[in-house]
Amino acid sequence: MSKGFRMKYFKSIHDRYQQASKKLKTKILDEFCKVCAYDRKYAIAKLNGPPIEDQQILKQKANSQRCRPKIYSDQTIDILGKVWEAANYPCSIRLKPILQLWLPWIEKRFQLKGLIKQQLLAISPRQMDRRLQRQKKKAKRRIYGGTKPGTLLKHQIPIKTDHWDVKTPGFTEIDTVSHSGNSASGLYTYSVNQTDILTGWVETRAVLGKGEKDVGQAIEEMEQFFPFKILGIDTDNGSEFINHHLQKVCKSKTIQFTRGRPYEKNDNAHIEQKNWTHVRKIFGWNRFDTPKGVKLMNDLYSNELRLFMNLYLPSSKLLNKKRVGSQTKRQHDDPRTPLDRLISFGQGDKIKVEQLNSLRKMIDPFNLSAIIDKKVEHILKLANHRHSPKLPSAKPSASLSQMELEVFAEISKILGTRVLEPISYG
Repeated sequence: MSKGFRMKYFKSIHDRYQQASKKLKTKILDEFCKVCAYDRKYAIAKLNGPPIEDQQILKQKANSQRCRPKIYSDQTIDILGKVWEAANYPCSIRLKPILQLWLPWIEKRFQLKGLIKQQLLAISPRQMDRRLQRQKKKAKRRIYGGTKPGTLLKHQIPIKTDHWDVKTPGFTEIDTVSHSGNSASGLYTYSVNQTDILTGWVETRAVLGKGEKDVGQAIEEMEQFFPFKILGIDTDNGSEFINHHLQKVCKSKTIQFTRGRPYEKNDNAHIEQKNWTHVRKIFGWNRFDTPKGVKLMNDLYSNELRLFMNLYLPSSKLLNKKRVGSQTKRQHDDPRTPLDRLISFGQGDKIKVEQLNSLRKMIDPFNLSAIIDKKVEHILKLANHRHSPKLPSAKPSASLSQMELEVFAEISKILGTRVLEPISYG
């Protein structure tokens, strides 16, 4: 029986049922249940309710009350999505302060009007998650580990098991990220990643293989780029760290050298997180095994990427966590960039901090993000296709553009160095 027939039949007997006697109501109800195949209780409620015309009016009124007015325009959400993409897809909690930090360049690039600017600054993190939900599709990938434990000097390097509670920048964690692809055989590239515990500042270098001298040289080079003095390093038990070379360097510079427990990744939780955000999200799980690839990766690590991550992208730090029943509740501080944390603590090399602060005021983060994307495209072309899980289709990329040359000129002018001189990606 069709729905239309049931509605017509209900409409024809509704008024008669309302005016009938109790005995007649029973007969009408029996007939209604038999014809429409309704449950008796449902049929009683339907016949005692309002007629169809009133039900439709009430339904339309309820729907109009449920629909909330549209607060944020499509243009506002479109700008929000472009900022989210340029900032390397941060979570909404971090995206909120990014909008305020990047506001001068957002106004210049998108020509913000008063209402759109107001909406962009007023949107909440939860609303960002709702409106950007369709864009948040990420591919799941496997993680390949390649750490071989070092057996020498373990008794001479103390294990650090207590929680980090430092008040001074300079105490860091170091780890290597393997770019071996699907095969761990042969010689391939590693990214040596180092992060400061207090500020979250990150420096990264690429090495071909993980010999102790190459890794040690990368660590010494990264030390020159930190805007503060390195006071301590904490590593895993890999042979690239547990060796005489790195131990001698730390002793000569009075740097505290500690290591985590074997097979306990939580002992190096800070650097494990940065391995994902600063390496894996950029280069994926592809295999790189050529000197040219290492050269181009180091050019990116030491120039645009370090400035983009440390000057323009805020991050949150865990303040405390407590167990409530079966749940663990965590409390984080307000997201801030590593440079802002360093300035707030009032420590570090004042000259370097002033230079970096001047750079942040001059360089457009959208241009910086575009240069990073273009360089990553060039580097991905050098990946070993045979031993990489998946390679994106190569897009045609032009040589270094005028925009990139202008950014390099601004960086070199402020820092007064030729370290940031661009190299050929053609």
